[in-house]
Amino acid sequence: MAFNGKYEIESEKNYDEFMKRLGLPSDAIEKGRNFKIVTEVQQDGQNFTWSQHYPGGHSMTNKFTIGKECDMETMGGKKFKATVQMEGGKVVVDFPNYHQTSEIVGGKLVEISTIGGVTYERVSKRLA
Repeated sequence: MAFNGKYEIESEKNYDEFMKRLGLPSDAIEKGRNFKIVTEVQQDGQNFTWSQHYPGGHSMTNKFTIGKECDMETMGGKKFKATVQMEGGKVVVDFPNYHQTSEIVGGKLVEISTIGGVTYERVSKRLA
């Protein structure tokens, strides 16, 4: 399965502007700017377990099946319902405030989130 693996953040584009649009306070934006987030993905066919591990022991895990409505959680802990789709090899989901796509490009996990004309790109290298 293409997404299976553990990935560590390597680069980001438009982090500050995106987080401001999400409404995060400046101290939280500053604190999170250089976090080495580790994303762990387990894919079994259309079923995914997608976890993000943050410094200090905080983790967030979303489990979903492509094409079926599920309960998900945002970085900030807000719970919502979403239907995750697969479009041309990309995992696509609409969060409450933004649209996100995730794909594997050259062995790296590329996540692109868009809110109000601001596009945030996070590229993570494969660890395992």
